[in-house]
Formats: sequence, C-alpha cells, structure tokens
Amino acid sequence: MGVEGAGKTTIGSLLARELNFEFHDADAFHSAANIDKMRRGIPLTDADREPWLAAMHDAIEQWLKKSSNVVLACSALKNSYRKKLLVSPEVKLVYLKASYDVILNRLKLRHGHYAGERLLQSQFADLEEPANALAVHASLPPLEIVQELRSKLGLSV
Repeated sequence: MGVEGAGKTTIGSLLARELNFEFHDADAFHSAANIDKMRRGIPLTDADREPWLAAMHDAIEQWLKKSSNVVLACSALKNSYRKKLLVSPEVKLVYLKASYDVILNRLKLRHGHYAGERLLQSQFADLEEPANALAVHASLPPLEIVQELRSKLGLSV
C-alpha cells in the first residue's frame, strides 16, 4: 500500500515473481467512471471507492478460500479501507513509504498512467499511515526493497 507513485506495482510484481505468487493490481478493480475521474485529476470520494473496496474484499476472500498466494498492489490509504481488506491474519500489509517530494519527482517521470501529479496532494491528504504494517522506504532501489520484504516477512531470500 501507499500513495500513487510509491512503487506498488513495480515492487509487488517483482515480489510476486520472485515468490512465484500471483500478482494483481487494484487498478484493475476500478470502474470505468473512477478511472475517468482520476484521469481528469478529480480525487475519488469514499463513495467512489466503496465498490472498488468491495470487489477487492471479495477477491481476497476467494484467494484465501483457494489457498492462493497473491500480492495485491493497492493504495489502501485510509484505515477504514484497510479494515475492509485485512479479512484474515493471513493477509499481510506492506507500506511503501516515501516523502511528497520523492513521489512528485517520480510522477514527473511517469508516462501513460491515468493517476498523475494532480492527484498527489489529495493522496497525501487522505493517507493515514498504518500502525500495523511492515513499512519500507520506497526510495530504495526496487530489488533492495524486495529483498528487505522477503527477509522481514520470513520468505527465504
């Protein structure tokens, strides 16, 4: 979890590949209307996010029922969102933490994603840093972050 540009997709997909887990991106759970809003630089409301969170909640429950090993990249900025996603002690939360300036610089270099610089301020405003997450500095090189996560999660390196 983390704000846009923290590296959730990059780190999540690398971690999943190394562990031979499935990888899913929360962006795939958004409605077309939500994507359109974000593309236009309009922050989503809690009401906009409700169906998105419900769809991910249902997916997580199905993955657990099937004993699937999955890495899900998701912003999950607020505690109330995370409560809907942390459906079992088996679900582990990783927080990719970075400063506003680090993320802003990354977003200036990113092309082709609908969430851009215009949403960053609202993302940091919504961010409620988790107390119960494994926090790693998102400014580290991706492979270093993955190795740190594997070590801290007890997933042999």
